[in-house]
Order: sequence, then C-alpha cells, then structure tokens
Amino acid sequence: MKNILLILVSFLTFTVSAQNNALFNKATEAYNVGEYQKAVDSYLEILSNGKHSAELYYNLGNAYYKLNQVAPSIYYYEKALLLKPNDNEIKNNLGYAQNMTLDAIDQIPVTGLSKIYNNIIGSLSFDQWAYASIIFMVLFVLLYIAFYYFHYSSRKRLAFIFSVISLLLMITSVVFAFLQHNKFKADQPAIVFAKEASVKAEPNKRGLETFALHEGTKVNVIEELNDWKKIRISDGTTGWIPSEDIKTLKDF
Repeated sequence: MKNILLILVSFLTFTVSAQNNALFNKATEAYNVGEYQKAVDSYLEILSNGKHSAELYYNLGNAYYKLNQVAPSIYYYEKALLLKPNDNEIKNNLGYAQNMTLDAIDQIPVTGLSKIYNNIIGSLSFDQWAYASIIFMVLFVLLYIAFYYFHYSSRKRLAFIFSVISLLLMITSVVFAFLQHNKFKADQPAIVFAKEASVKAEPNKRGLETFALHEGTKVNVIEELNDWKKIRISDGTTGWIPSEDIKTLKDF
C-alpha cells in the first residue's frame, strides 16, 4: 500500500512539474511576441499550482511593467528580490518600475555603521546564511579529519588553522542567519495597490486624513486592527490604511 501511495505521489509531482514547465514555456513565448497579458495569465497559473521562484516573480514583474501596471510590477520585483537580495538585474528593473510611481518620500538617514551592518547581514537571505553555515561545518569536519591523519607538522598546522577559521565562519553564519531571520520576521513590507489611498490618523473612515499614497509605493505594516493596517513609510511617518488598499509581500 505504501509503495502504491509513493508511486502515486511521484506521478502527481511529475505531472504538476511538467504542467508548470509547459506553462512557463507558453508564458515566455507569449512575452516574446508582445502578448504580455497572456504571459501574466500563464505565470499566475503556475503560482496557483504552488510553485514560486525568484525567476517566476521577476518575469511577472517584467510582464506587468510592459502592461504599464505600476503596483503589480513593483510587487513582483520586490518578491523576487526577497528571494534573491543581491540580483542586480532585479534591482535595476525594480528601479525602472519605481520611476513610474507618484510618491516621492525621503529616506531616514542611516549612519555609516548601520549601513555597513545592513549591507553585511543583507548580503544573503537567512536561509542562504544557514546553507553557508552547513558548508563551513562540513569544511571544518573535513579539515579536522585531515589534521588528525596528516603526518607532517606543517600540514597539520595548516589543517588546524583552516579548521579554526571554518569553525569561526560557521558560527558567524549561524549568528547572521539568526539576525537576518529576526529582521525578516520584524519587517512586513507591502505595496500600495489602490490608485490613491487615504492614510488616516485612526483606524476608521471618520479619522482625519494625515497623508495620501499612490499605487506602487512601498510601506511597512507595523500593526493590524480589523480591516485596517497601521503602516510606516520610509521617512518614518505612520498612519492607518484600509487593508484592501495594500498587498503584503511575504505571502509565500
């Protein structure tokens, strides 16, 4: 019975994978001939099948950009960047899409040390840091075994030194993975999808409007109450926005 179930699961997995590959090829062909909406439909069907990747989100961003749909293009570029934070091609295309937004919001100044820290920690995603720690752990074990079996003192010394370095790098990677994971959980970015969203001082329609945002602007959700979300924009200003006006990025 278990063997039959295993065969059935393997068959279904293979079928879904083949279907997704066919849809991806269909979407690529549609994109190449300028049928961008057809490309979007095929890419979204792949997502509905439970498959997601940086490449898929990136292609969706490109297709929506060609359709001049600001919010969806930025949304999918940002999702691709969450999975591949150092991809320059994604960053470049995201920059082009952001040029179509209406809101010009200042950034909170970042100190030199904070910038260096963010650049180092953000150079890899938390799962990539975790993979790096595993690699350094394996390297440490191999070097330690080599140290044990080497006969010449010079080789033993080198194996010992590099094993210690691998151990330190493993520990550093684990710490960075932990810090990046905490940062990932603390940040809840979202993209404004409404053409124009009124941001209130209180989570109700009767509240005073503090400012307005337009489609494509990135915000960070810091609180939620009923059908409202409290957001912070890049200059530090906060307010309440209807949940339906934004779409969170971390909905994998």
